[in-house]
Formats: sequence, C-alpha cells, structure tokens
Amino acid sequence: MKRGADLICLSHLRWGFVFQRPNHLMTRCARERRVFFFEEPVYGADQSHLAVSQVAPNLYTAVPHLPQEMAAKPQAQQRAMLAELCMTYGISSPLLWYYTPMALAFAEDLPCALTIYDCMDELSAFHGAPPELCDYEARLLKRAELVFTGGQSLYEAKLNRHGNVHAMPSSVDAEHFYKARMAVIEPEDQAPIAYPRLGFFGVIDERMDLELIDRIAREHPEWQLVFLGPVVKIEPGRLPRRPNIHYLGQKSYADLPAYIAGWHVALMPFALNEATRFISPTKTLEYMAAGRPVVSTAIRDVVRPYGEQGLVRIADHESFADAIEDALSESVGTGRVRMDECLTQTSWDKTWTQMSALIAEALGAPISKVA
Repeated sequence: MKRGADLICLSHLRWGFVFQRPNHLMTRCARERRVFFFEEPVYGADQSHLAVSQVAPNLYTAVPHLPQEMAAKPQAQQRAMLAELCMTYGISSPLLWYYTPMALAFAEDLPCALTIYDCMDELSAFHGAPPELCDYEARLLKRAELVFTGGQSLYEAKLNRHGNVHAMPSSVDAEHFYKARMAVIEPEDQAPIAYPRLGFFGVIDERMDLELIDRIAREHPEWQLVFLGPVVKIEPGRLPRRPNIHYLGQKSYADLPAYIAGWHVALMPFALNEATRFISPTKTLEYMAAGRPVVSTAIRDVVRPYGEQGLVRIADHESFADAIEDALSESVGTGRVRMDECLTQTSWDKTWTQMSALIAEALGAPISKVA
C-alpha cells in the first residue's frame, strides 16, 4: 500500500501529557502516513535545538528547545525549526493539522497539501489564553480546507464559520477500559484507601468545581474521593484538602483500568463556566467502558445525549450527593448492558476512519469555504 503524504501536527499539548484525543487520532493516522507531532517550545536550553524522537511506528515528536530569552518571541526560531524538520526528514507538501491556531504565527507560510483544524476545545475560554488567539482562529478558519470539532456544542459554535466543518466527538478504546471490569492487582498507592471510593481521572485545572468537591468530602467523610491527574494552571494550594480526598498524581494511560477497577462511582465534578461551556469529556465513554456508574454536573455535551439517555446521572450542588448515593446503591453491573449498547456505536478506529475519508475527499477536490 502506498504511503500517504506526511502529516505535521501542530499541538499545544505535549505527547507525553495525558493520553487523549491527539494521541488517539495521531496514532491511527500513523498507520497511513508519517506523522510529526510538533510541540510548543521548552525553554531553558543553553543553545537552540530541535529534539526529534520516534515514539511509535511512523510517529515522531518534535520539540523545540530554546533559551529562556526567546520566550517572548519564539516564532522565528519555531519557523526555522519547522523548516529544519522538513529538510531533515524529506517532508514535502505535508498535511498540516492544527490543534492550536497560535501555530499560524510560524507555520502559515509552509507549503502544504491540506490544512486541517481539529478544534478539540474553545481555547480562548481557558485561563491564560493569549488575547490574540481569537484573531488567529479566524485566520485559521479562512485557511483550513477541513475543520473537525471535538463535540456537538463546538460543532454548533463553528458551523456558520466554515463551509466544511464536521462534528467528530471524542470516542473510546472500549477494549482497554473493559479491563477495569476484571479482577486486577490493586495499585500500591490506592490499595490503602478505604471504601467506598469515588474517582476522577484527567487534568485538574480551572474546569474543576473545587467548591463542590470540598462540599462532598466535608458532608460525607465516609466516602473516599480519589483524583488521578496533573494539576495545571491552578495553584495546588487551592485544592480542597481533607482526610478523605486523595490526589495520587498523573498515571499512565495503560494503568488507568487498574485504578478504576477499585472505584464504586466515577465522577465528573466540572464547574459550569466559560472554560467548560464547549467541553466534551472523553472520560464519559471511558468510565462507561470501565462499567462504573457516572455522576456529572450539567456539562452540555454530557447531558446531551448521555444524561438524556439515562447513562449518566446529572446533578448540581444540591443533588450531587444524592446522585452518588443512588449510584452507590446500584447492584454491580447494573446499566452495563445499556452502556455497552452505546459503546458499540463508536470507537477511535471508527472516528479516524471517518476523518481519513474526509481528508481523502478534501485532497481530491477543492472545498468552498465560508468567511
């Protein structure tokens, strides 16, 4: 089979961070073509250099290392390193896949066969977002031939801004998380924690409802709240601290099922704010594949469809504890048949197959765009 054109993925997330949408999609893309995952700079180097590593077959990470004094204006060096990458690896007219519109500042002039924008979050709503991000996104939407969104809400927000936008909600590797339904060895750092356990995995940042977490732990000292994941963009001192709250840090994707196997209920205690307005949490389906009842705040892409279908309990501050009580009272395995019916409808393989077909279509014919 002939290999497709190379793809350069321009990402604001690091490959070695939480294993999520970019990792799942680019791993599958690498089955068809070489993929170069170009990350944001790391500062503090004595001399500028580009560190390229092969992390999987056909899949490479490229990380610019720059001196600290370049942090204010790194674009010229990023542009030079992108050109260096193309020259070293014989990359010609690649597909450019953007996760961050800010990458236009150094990649806009690179000749490419196709520009793709995978809008997985409304980045402008996040704490510390660059003020020029919205302008860069408008430019990227004009330039891109193909736009994907990470959820239905984002799709509706971008629909009138581009003529070839497609909702591609984040999916699930169900087989991986099914392991949580089996007898597994308890991870050492979780084993001493008493029961019942309520768990969350993912990035702990401004999207978390810290007041709700503290309230649940305070009002129910008999419940143990377990959090897996890095703390980002908020001071660790802001996190609620109680004897029954346990922050176990970031875990590898491979280890997640072993942790979830020891939970009784999976939580999504997200705040309802600008940063969560358009999120479509990948963990919703992952929790279901693990066979755990799920309690969530009213995140739009969780309410619709999972809350409406009775697959996830939706609750607010006043009803969250009651929803957990209800979930704890479930017999083991209750609801799994309906969860599994939902899971059969999607997978990362299916999502990538749909995306790949749209890429092939876009490469074959010009696409009309809406300004």
